Amino acid sequence: MLTVRHAELSDRAFWFSLDAHLPEAMFARKVRDGEALVALEDGQPAALLRWSLFWDEIPFCNLLYVAPSRQRCGIGRALMTAWEDEARAAGYDRVLVSTQADEEAQHFYRKLGYRDCGGFLPAPGDPTELLLVKELDSQKTR
Repeated sequence: MLTVRHAELSDRAFWFSLDAHLPEAMFARKVRDGEALVALEDGQPAALLRWSLFWDEIPFCNLLYVAPSRQRCGIGRALMTAWEDEARAAGYDRVLVSTQADEEAQHFYRKLGYRDCGGFLPAPGDPTELLLVKELDSQKTR
């Protein structure tokens, strides 16, 4: 059984087993502000999603990570759907994600209805970071 819930402080060890990018001091803030989700499969943590507001006005998925042993089973889709539903319920009309151009995630996001809206080079020699947007209608996507 798959469930998605907001991250809790007790998720810290699991969180940092997957997320090497979030500064340790930011975890408690993400939990407090409701900007972190955890997917549980049969009661065990399997994936995470954290987000923020791009330009202080558009929900932006900073990181979606599914444990390697649990990838391609619908967990990432469930996390994205839960996050999009929360954004919609909060009155947002679109959401953003990004991924490197050399990563497979871009295909996953496009299957979920995201479309390219830009990109940038983080540093000379780095792969292009693609920005993708999804317009949220007033209907739930589940």
